[in-house]
Amino acid sequence: MAHKIPARIIRQVFVLIFLAAMFVLITVEMLPYLGGVLAAVTLYVILVPAQRKLESYKWKPGLAATLLMILSTIGILLPIAGIGIMFSSQIKSAVANSDKITAQIKTQISQIESYVGFDVVPTIDGDQIKSTLSYLISNIASSSITIFIALGVMYFILYYMLVNRKIWQEASINYLPMKKENVETIGKESINLVKSNAIGIPLVAILQGVVALIGYFIFGVENPFFWFGITVIGSMIPFVGTAIGILPVVILLLAQGDTQSAIGILIYGTVVVGSTDNLFRLVVQKRLADIHPLITLLGVVVGVPLFGFIGLIFGPLLISLFLLLVKIYKSEYAEKTDAI
Repeated sequence: MAHKIPARIIRQVFVLIFLAAMFVLITVEMLPYLGGVLAAVTLYVILVPAQRKLESYKWKPGLAATLLMILSTIGILLPIAGIGIMFSSQIKSAVANSDKITAQIKTQISQIESYVGFDVVPTIDGDQIKSTLSYLISNIASSSITIFIALGVMYFILYYMLVNRKIWQEASINYLPMKKENVETIGKESINLVKSNAIGIPLVAILQGVVALIGYFIFGVENPFFWFGITVIGSMIPFVGTAIGILPVVILLLAQGDTQSAIGILIYGTVVVGSTDNLFRLVVQKRLADIHPLITLLGVVVGVPLFGFIGLIFGPLLISLFLLLVKIYKSEYAEKTDAI
């Protein structure tokens, strides 16, 4: 007589397949807004100590969460929005004056090439530069709706995470298919990872940007705050660093014929700004967990296509959380596998 599969097992497999299909569907549709989910988790880790403090003073959870969300908007989102508007206006200005800028750069490069006796850089295509800048502007404009929805998702999730934090913490312990101690380990290490990626990486970058900004003022660089923003962004990218802000400034100063300032900012960027990197990271890492540069690099490669600009922060966070889950999986099941 053939062995029959119990009906209970068939129903269980059917439910699991259905759940997996629904999970994939929801994940695919939510992927453009995944940055909002990660932003909510990041802000929760940063704001939950203040939420507990306010509740200890007899504040209602909803009122405390609302206040903290307003403060986070003023202190975090508005400066980021301001930087985005500044970048957009600078790119538009560069598009309008691309022919003039290209001509100046070509003239200066020709002088350098005649001095050294060989071609320094390939031929510069002004039309290509203009089309690239125009593409950046259109890309920023087209992504504004997605960003707006992601912000709505972020604040919606953040509010209920702050107000009902005990409920979802207990639910995670009950429903995650892991031992309670491993779930608690995930929670503790996730908090450290979020702080290191969301606070440590931007903090080091901002400190380096401030040092570079001082140099931009000293040597009379035009639009110093714009180049400050570029330097901050570059500092968050391993093996690229502040050079992404310093070198274009040097080239522009050379194109304007200000050779002394160009040499001065090059030396300042190499010696002063470059030497502060290890110093700032050493100070920050004393308080926050150390993130390996390779994880940061992979995070940037993965995060920027997924999340855009904020992928510089959320990309490394995503990679770090993935490696943490691999570590927990090994802790959860390695002993059973070895025993078999």
